[in-house]
Amino acid sequence: VQLQASGGGLVQAGGSLRLSCAASGFTFDDYVIGWFRQAPGQEREFVASINWNGGSTRYADSVKGRFTISRDNTKNTVYLQMNSLKSEDTAVYYCAASRYAATSGEDFHYWGQGTQVTVSS
Repeated sequence: VQLQASGGGLVQAGGSLRLSCAASGFTFDDYVIGWFRQAPGQEREFVASINWNGGSTRYADSVKGRFTISRDNTKNTVYLQMNSLKSEDTAVYYCAASRYAATSGEDFHYWGQGTQVTVSS
């Protein structure tokens, strides 16, 4: 099982980035895919999740209206489009897979390695 997050980088406040999470080794469209982030010295927090067919999405209040999660099951990939980025979005972003409609990290079974997003103000 592998989840490979990519697309992070350094961007100015107000800019955009698109993260990708490529999955392999499990039945991708059986799983909810979520994005989490962890800033230095802070706890990991839920960012967004998407159900198996993309018909249901959830977002943390802090990113609603700015971030959009989507998936392409033909490519076993989930995306996180991040617009209007703020300095407080700076964190390592992780993708994870769950069999449940979950927002708690404890309910996610598989995790990727993370990609760094840094937003300069």
